[in-house]
Amino acid sequence: MLPALEELLTLRAAARTLSLRAQGPARALLMGSHRSAHHGRGLEIEEVRPYVAGDDPRSIDWRVTARRGRVHTKLFREERERPVWLLVDLGASMFFGSKLQLKSTAAVRAAALLAWAAALGGDRVGAVISNARTERVLPMRSREAGVLPILNALIELQPSGPAASIDRPPAALLTLTPLVHPGSLILALSDFQSLDADMEARWTALSAHSDCRWLWITDALEASALPKGRFVAGFGGSISRIDGAAVRSKWLAAWAQSQARIDAFTSGRRIGLTRLETGQNVIESLAASIHASKTAA
Repeated sequence: MLPALEELLTLRAAARTLSLRAQGPARALLMGSHRSAHHGRGLEIEEVRPYVAGDDPRSIDWRVTARRGRVHTKLFREERERPVWLLVDLGASMFFGSKLQLKSTAAVRAAALLAWAAALGGDRVGAVISNARTERVLPMRSREAGVLPILNALIELQPSGPAASIDRPPAALLTLTPLVHPGSLILALSDFQSLDADMEARWTALSAHSDCRWLWITDALEASALPKGRFVAGFGGSISRIDGAAVRSKWLAAWAQSQARIDAFTSGRRIGLTRLETGQNVIESLAASIHASKTAA
């Protein structure tokens, strides 16, 4: 069953147990143990690194710049209100699930929880939400005033059936990029099946000045592959018959390659990564991720 607005509203209570703030030196909550600095004008200097386009000129470290002959900027650990962006993928590949819920349903519930957690933590929150046909931009708003429009958009854009066409999916990351200011927290919810070289380049640029965290939404069947037997599958408006045994080796190889690419990319760019399974309760999964992050911090 697809989530209704009433369910997403009740998640406010569960979000009280979640925190998007680091507990210790730049440990990313919810997203595993990758080091993940908050970039912004906070109270404590996190590190100094080479200046990149979009950095606040007021943060330039002139002493280091003079010593090294190249402009460097200070990164601060942010402890005050900051902008939080949700990037939610509800595209064609997300209308899939073999246990408990669809990937798109898990994304909707997790996005709602994170929106509430950001608001209750005193942050401003906005979102770019896309499905196979369109996308919606929810402007940044302070605290709880920004949550209800996001919840409404999640309900309206969640898929209720397979997409008829996947030829031109919305370029949500392209839409989000110019909206992000240095110091933002970006929470991306997707199965990342459309990850390509162009997207990797854009994420690399964003992670240079913002705190980027991925929630990788997967289904157990993707990792285990189809069992023996013949199956009927519909995708992109067409129906196919699949022999489970015949496609098993290629299926597993493709999954291993995708997993290795996502792991290597995120760990190499300080992008926090948490995997959410469709067969697991979203609230419990996020709470477990927080507990693991606090233990590691």
